[in-house]
Amino acid sequence: METRTKIVATLGPACDEPDVLDRMILAGVDVIRINLSHGRIEEHVARVAAVRAAAARTDRVVAVLADLPGPKVRAGQCPVEGIDLRTGGRVVLVPDTDHGPSVPGRITVDYPTLLDDLGEGDRVVIGDGAITLSVLSADDIGVHCQVQTGGVARGRPGVHLPSERLRLSTPTDEDLVLAARMAEAGVDFLAVSFVKAANDLRLVRMSLAPASVRLVAKIETMAAVADLDAILGEADGIMVARGDLGIECPLEDVPHLQKQIVRSCVEAGVPVITATQVMESMITAPSPTRAEVGDIANAVFDGTDALMLSAETAVGIDPVAVVETMNRVAGRAEREASYTKWADRLGRWQRRQWPHGPDRITMALTHAAGMAAVDAGVDAILCCTHSGRTVQAMARFRPTPTLISLSPDPQTVRSMALSWGVVSLQVDTYSSTDEMVWYAVERAVAAGHVSHGQTVLVLAGAPQQQSGASTDVLRIVRVH
Repeated sequence: METRTKIVATLGPACDEPDVLDRMILAGVDVIRINLSHGRIEEHVARVAAVRAAAARTDRVVAVLADLPGPKVRAGQCPVEGIDLRTGGRVVLVPDTDHGPSVPGRITVDYPTLLDDLGEGDRVVIGDGAITLSVLSADDIGVHCQVQTGGVARGRPGVHLPSERLRLSTPTDEDLVLAARMAEAGVDFLAVSFVKAANDLRLVRMSLAPASVRLVAKIETMAAVADLDAILGEADGIMVARGDLGIECPLEDVPHLQKQIVRSCVEAGVPVITATQVMESMITAPSPTRAEVGDIANAVFDGTDALMLSAETAVGIDPVAVVETMNRVAGRAEREASYTKWADRLGRWQRRQWPHGPDRITMALTHAAGMAAVDAGVDAILCCTHSGRTVQAMARFRPTPTLISLSPDPQTVRSMALSWGVVSLQVDTYSSTDEMVWYAVERAVAAGHVSHGQTVLVLAGAPQQQSGASTDVLRIVRVH
């Protein structure tokens, strides 16, 4: 059986060539991420087309996730040699929206209310978290800080301020412009950065109407952790963005928050991506560290739907080898993972969280299907779905049989590439439930996922129902 944990890989200079992109997809990539923080919009649109072409060449289902920049605060350009911020030293942060250069002892920050929003004892992080400052005081000159952990600041590094007082909101005007362009280009997912509340996602969704793109909420602030249940009700996916989350809270809290977020996503049937520094050593090395291997395995044991590669594939020395290595490590972990006791716990959660509406029926039927699949010893579970909600609800249980999504909607077919264990197939629209079940089985056989003599379980709703209606048909079929 192929690895069922999905792989998200970031597109960049190291894998732009068609041959490299094809080999990455064949090595196991399910979703290609385009980082909108770097490059021009025309380049991003061209990359969407390049991914579609690669998927066609390799005959694979590949989704595209465009990652919005969000409200990023940056320092002014540092000198070529960088600025050496030594532990125990002093530095002044100065607001400068004109992007003036930073110099030793004085770092400009493109945030106009810096003097008002920082106070004594606040923690400021420069870059990826290696450099931390503690605020001593603020006056008309700037914010005076002491360097707590030192390093060299280069380029235009990010400046992380306490999120609870950050006045920049999500989404930014730039985010909305990029979101509209990428929706027009046909991406399957938009990742919304620095989400604080469910309403941030609603704003993006409303701005795109009537276009419809699935939204992934990046959990990288403590405000988002606190509002996670509401965000789960609005998001189509979640990303555990451990980089900025690790700046927001003590590093020792990150593994526990990761487990909490993944568990909540699995229970809600919302796909979850574990991201940031998953195999970072392979940016420059031919193999990962033992700690990175353990990190991947533990994410699989927790039940993450997907693992994400960032700079490892975007600028790394061997993007294909990174994907191959991740595929092997995740596959090995899956052989040790035990999901057999999840059904009872998920069933109890479902009754508590979904008291009304069609989703409760879908959740209840997939819970029953999970137990029926075990009792009947089925070889595959076929989910006939318009929106993909049925198969995502079924994937919560991490079933042993092959899990197949069948949809007439091409975007749903691609979007299921993010959900754990799902094999996604496109089918026609049928006029009756009997016809739907019959052709679903035939399609699965034709694709080589089901063989004659095997037993399959089929989940479906009535064909005339609208997308989003409940799944209310369960059949067990012997394939002749």
